[in-house]
Amino acid sequence: MPSFRYVARNQAGASVSGVLVDDNQGAVITRLRDQNLNVMSVRLEGEKWWSRLVGGPPRPHVKSEDMVVFTRQLSTMISSGIPLLEALEILQEQVTDKGFKYALGIVVERIRGGSDLSAALQEYPKLFPNIYVNMVRAGEASGQLDEVLVRLAEYQEAAEALKREIKSAMTYPLVSMVMVAGIAIFLMVGIVPKFQDIFASMQDLELPWITKFVLALSLSMKQYFLVWFLGLVAFVILLVMYVRTETGARHWDWLKLKLPVFGPLFQKVALSRFSRTFATLLKSGVPILGALEIVAGTSGNRIVSEAVLSARENVRQGETVADPLSESWVFPPMVTRMIAIGERSGAMESLLEKISEFYDQQVEATVKALTALIEPLMIGFMGIFVGGIVLSIFLPIIKLQQALGASR
Repeated sequence: MPSFRYVARNQAGASVSGVLVDDNQGAVITRLRDQNLNVMSVRLEGEKWWSRLVGGPPRPHVKSEDMVVFTRQLSTMISSGIPLLEALEILQEQVTDKGFKYALGIVVERIRGGSDLSAALQEYPKLFPNIYVNMVRAGEASGQLDEVLVRLAEYQEAAEALKREIKSAMTYPLVSMVMVAGIAIFLMVGIVPKFQDIFASMQDLELPWITKFVLALSLSMKQYFLVWFLGLVAFVILLVMYVRTETGARHWDWLKLKLPVFGPLFQKVALSRFSRTFATLLKSGVPILGALEIVAGTSGNRIVSEAVLSARENVRQGETVADPLSESWVFPPMVTRMIAIGERSGAMESLLEKISEFYDQQVEATVKALTALIEPLMIGFMGIFVGGIVLSIFLPIIKLQQALGASR
C-alpha cells in the first residue's frame, strides 16, 4: 500500500505531521479525523511539487464562482430526481478545467464502486474543504442532500461576497503605497543626487538639517542600491518565513486584529465568518462538536480558532459554548450573550444567522467608511512624504536667494 505524508492540527491548534500507510488519500483523511485532527494537507510520499508539471494528473484550477454553480447544479439535478451518479457524470462532461474534470472522474468512479459522495469528495481537500465534505455527509445522513447543497451554495456565495468586500477595502491603499514608494525611490535615486554637486559648490551656505539628511540618504541609496534592494528582499523573505511558523502566524493574526484602522474590519470579518459557518453547519445537521472543529479550521485567524477550540472542549465536557468565547477579547458581549440565549432556547442557528447578517452589514459599512477615509489620508501622506523631499531641495535655494537679496 502507498504511504502518505500528512500535515494536520490537533485540538490545541499545534501543527502535527507524519506518514501513514493506507489504500488512498481519503482513507488517510478519515483516520486522521477519527483522531480529532484537523487535516491541512495529505500528499503521496515522495511526490514532489513539480511532479504535476512533468507527469501525473493535472492540477484543478476552479474559481469560487464555478464551485457555486457546480454545487447549485448538482442540487437542482438531485432534487429533480436524477440519480447522483448520473448527475455527476453530466457535470463532469460540461466542466472545462482538465484538473477538475479529472477529479470529478475519480469521484464518479468511487461512487460507482459503492462509496458515499462525502467519502469520495474528501480525497480532494483542496477542491472540497472540510465544511463541504461534512455538510454533504450530514445531507446524506438526513436524506436532504439537495437542500444541504443549496445551503452550501448560499454559504459559498456569502463567503465570496465577503472576500470581495475585503479586497475592495485593501486594493486602494496597497496601490497608493506602491505608487508613493515608486515616486520616492525615483526622486531619491534619479533626481536628488543631481543637486549634490550644486550644494557642494555653495561652501558658504549652511544646509538645513533636512537637506543634509535627504542628501546623505539619497547618496547611500544610489551607491548601495543593490545592497538596499537585497536587504529589502531578505527582510520580506524572513518575514514570510516567520509568519509561516506557528508562533509567527499567531503574532500576525493578533496584529491584524489590533491594527488601528483595519483591525476593527478584520475583527468583524472574523465574526461574520465564524457565525455564518457555525450556523450553516448546525442547520445542515452537523453535530456541534464536529461543527466547532470545522469552524476553528476555517476561521482564518488563530486567535479566533483558539477560542473556538476552547469552546469545543467545553462542550465536550457537557458545558456551554458561550462561556469560553466570552473570555476571548475577539468576541464582543453581544455575540456571546446571543449565543448563550440561543443555547438556552434551542434557537442557536437562527441567532447565529442574525449575528452573521449584522456583521455583514457592519463590514459593508466599514468598507465604505474606510474607502472614504483612506483617500484623503493617502493624499496627505503622499504630500508629506514627497513634499518633504522636494522641500529639502528647495530650502537651500530659497536660503541662497535670501542671502543674495540681503547683500545687494
